[in-house]
Amino acid sequence: MNDTAKKSAQATADYMLECRDLTRTYREGPHDLTVLDALELRVRAGERVAVVGSSGSGKTTLLNLLGGLDRPSHGEVRVAGQVLHSLGDAALGRFRNQHIGFVYQFHHLLAEFTAIENAALPLIVRGQRKRQAEQRAMQILDRVGMRDRADHKPGELSGGERQRVAIARALVTDPSLVLMDEPTGNLDQTTAASILGLMDELSASAACAFVIVTHDPGLAAHQDRVLRLDAGRLSDQTGSD
Repeated sequence: MNDTAKKSAQATADYMLECRDLTRTYREGPHDLTVLDALELRVRAGERVAVVGSSGSGKTTLLNLLGGLDRPSHGEVRVAGQVLHSLGDAALGRFRNQHIGFVYQFHHLLAEFTAIENAALPLIVRGQRKRQAEQRAMQILDRVGMRDRADHKPGELSGGERQRVAIARALVTDPSLVLMDEPTGNLDQTTAASILGLMDELSASAACAFVIVTHDPGLAAHQDRVLRLDAGRLSDQTGSD
């Protein structure tokens, strides 16, 4: 999908992200364990939503479903108007590259690649020339304070530095939707604030939607809405004490 089609999909979708009756059940011995139970979620373009909940409540399962890394047992996930599980694996991979950025809790950077190569990789997979992709990657690395470390490999970076590279990789494609799993957990206060500023800019200028799983009450409070995941369903906590 080219940039024009991408913008068209954004413009025609009522919501950038929509989950309907989303259910995920796992088999544990003779029993079925329901992690997500007919969950409903709608996120508009440019909206930033935090998801909080106790450990084991299914937050990571939810992110994996929203990003097309897992398929629901029932219901659907729709991103920019497209039902994810209706796509085959190859088409889903292409769609995810065009529309979805993912920041994992544990980075998942490629050890043999430098920071700039890791950040540029989604653009290279898309077909951009290496030089052009790395120019764009350097712009984002600069925004997250990693310009001076761009030629270092993950093993030469601290945990917080690796997290910043992972954030740059997620944002380098100008995605429609960014999914984040504890994005500021390894960052100092100053760097975390710069990441929040970049998220604010993208949500305002590029209509990028964010869904952020976090245990950090400050990060959650900075978002437009705070949702709590409990017993497989989401409830609105915005404005709660």
